[in-house]
Amino acid sequence: MTTRDHFADDPRTNRERMLAGDLYIADDPENERLARRAFALADACYRATVAGDDEAARQALTELLGSLGEGAYVKPPLAVDYGENVHIGARTFVNSNLTALDVARITIGEDCQIGPNVQLLTPTHPVDPEPRRDKLEAALPIVLGDNVWLGGGVIVCPGVTIGDNTVVGAGSVVVRDLPANVVAVGNPARVVREIA
Repeated sequence: MTTRDHFADDPRTNRERMLAGDLYIADDPENERLARRAFALADACYRATVAGDDEAARQALTELLGSLGEGAYVKPPLAVDYGENVHIGARTFVNSNLTALDVARITIGEDCQIGPNVQLLTPTHPVDPEPRRDKLEAALPIVLGDNVWLGGGVIVCPGVTIGDNTVVGAGSVVVRDLPANVVAVGNPARVVREIA
């Protein structure tokens, strides 16, 4: 089976297409280098935390992420694609086992509470079988407003924005935007009440 050239008239690299939010193939050498760097820095953060060296752990995390607000804490382990597209606001707490697939930007606001085993997933793949077989993918950004609380095991899908102060119940799957000041639960997550 031969794979057709989806980018015959596009001189950009796959990384350039990825950063533009367009379809791309994840075989770019720079992406591979950055993914290995991210893995090493996440591992360094984990090892420093285990050793009780909070300063070294914070340094590795600061080097890994696009931005890390003052007083924010990320409890390892942490899994990212690149790290550079993850931005965490001040005083946010991220519990263990966050998976932040940051092919596109992931913005986590200030004063958020992120439960254990949360997944923030920006990658998308074509529904049509041919381009999916040809390994095409893209990504859509995720935005969490300030003071958002995601319970344990929440999954946030590509392109979702969650408004300020919103609470998402444990195990929920968020497939579309949620407004500010609500409680949402379920799969797919649905608003069950407003927060006064």
